[in-house]
Parts: sequence; C-alpha cells; structure tokens
Amino acid sequence: MMILAFPDYLSQAQHLAARLYAPLAEVTVHHFPDSESLIRLPPSLPEHVIVCRSLNQPNDKLIELLLCATTARELGAKRLTLVAPYLSYMRQDIANHPGEAVSQRIIGKMLAGLFDDVITVDPHLHRISSLDQAIPIKNAISLTAADEIGRFLKQTLDYAVLLGPDSESEQWVANIANKIGFDYAIAHKDRLGDKQVKITLPDYDYRNKPVVIIDDVASTGRTLAQAAKLLQAAGSKDIYAVVTHALFCNDAEAHILKAGIKAIWSTDSIDHPTSCIKLDTLLADAIKAII
Repeated sequence: MMILAFPDYLSQAQHLAARLYAPLAEVTVHHFPDSESLIRLPPSLPEHVIVCRSLNQPNDKLIELLLCATTARELGAKRLTLVAPYLSYMRQDIANHPGEAVSQRIIGKMLAGLFDDVITVDPHLHRISSLDQAIPIKNAISLTAADEIGRFLKQTLDYAVLLGPDSESEQWVANIANKIGFDYAIAHKDRLGDKQVKITLPDYDYRNKPVVIIDDVASTGRTLAQAAKLLQAAGSKDIYAVVTHALFCNDAEAHILKAGIKAIWSTDSIDHPTSCIKLDTLLADAIKAII
C-alpha cells in the first residue's frame, strides 16, 4: 500500500501515512501557461494506492484526479482509494430548471469509474440518504467529524450552547451536544440566494451564555454572520463558530469575524489558518476497516 498526496493536501496526508505506517509519495503537479496540468507519479506503484486530496476549488483538481487515477492504473495499481475529506459537486442533486446538469450524479459516476473506494467527511447531501446513491460503488464511505469536533469543544470550553443553523444540522448537533454534555438549539434558515439567507433563532435564553454555531460548510460566511448578529442581539456572551469544511470564499472569513464571532475553528479537511481539528485518526480507521 502507498499513499499518493497532492501538494495542497501534503501535510494532512503525512499525518495519515504515519497513522497507517504506509509509505508516501507526493504527486508532482505542473501547470503550463495555458493552465493545462502535467501530473507525474512514481514510476512504480504497489497494487493498492490511496490518493489523498480534498476537492475544494474543484474544477482543476477533478481533471488532475482523472489524470492521476488513469496513470496509476497504467503503472500497476489494482485498487485505488480516494480520500477526499471535502467532496465537491454534491449540492446539485436535482435539475431545478429544465436543462440543468445534475452535477452530483455526473461527478459521482466519474469518481466511481476511477476509484474502487471513496472516503469523505460530512458530504453536503440533501435529498439522498447515503453516499453510494451519488457515487455508485460498494465502498462509498461517508464519515462524520462530529466526535472530533465534540472532543475539541470539550477540551476548549467548559460549557456552551451549540447552535445548528438549520433543520438539516439537528441530528448532527444534537449528537455532539449529548456526548459532551452541552445544551443545543436549532435555528431555521431560508436561503434566498448565494449570499442571501434569513435565519430565525429558536426560543431560548441566550443571555450571558457562550454559543458555538456549528455548520458543515462555510462558503460565503453569511449564515454564520447573520446567526452571530442575532445571538448578539439576544444577549449571548461569547460567540464561536465550528465548521467541518472551511471553504471561506472571497471575504467570508472577514465577514464572519466582523459580525462578532470571537473565534472560528475548522477541521483540517482544507488547509486554512482556522484548521485545528485533525481528521487523520478518523480517516486512518476508515481505511483500516476496508483493507
């Protein structure tokens, strides 16, 4: 078994390799002036190769995964496992208007054609209940960072109210709260556009209490920012945010902090200054379970 790590996920892959006592090689990526990618792998590969790369900013990365997986097969790999803690193109699961591409289904089939196993963390699924409905292979494995987030919060804070931003987050937030002995509440969210959301806080006494807003993905940061402003108005003492995947597009992080959030914590699914919750143990255990 060998781990192949793309440069943008090298540090996390090194931690994973140490957990698995597996050799690691870095994928060489060169970009030509016209943005075409050149991929170079080790000239000799074992039968089982684990490719590591999170798929934020996905368009170039997906092409490079195609080149990598195809070349790995040509070099002797019989089994290819993709570790992609952040999995892109999962939100578009139906055609909302005639002629729209259902990207979840298309990218899912692409990954299923390239890899024998796909392992991800907290994918953004809406109308499907399991990852193999999007990626039609036996080992389409969806993990959750809930336990890692819970342990981090228990070590960091004596007490807080955990706030889920919408009904989809309730099961996840409740699970974390129950395991670490914190209270929780679930807000209501209406999405009006890419950067427009309306949040309604549930009835709860937030006065002088620390609150942690927990979300799976932070992209524009508008959900976290609006929730923070409402919590401030409701008298919350200190407001924090935890996200699994810190996409933080454009001014997102600055927008969140300006809204009054004291600190942002994220997992290392994506390299970011807020990444302080490690996923290597979670991912290593999932790999051990399938080899």
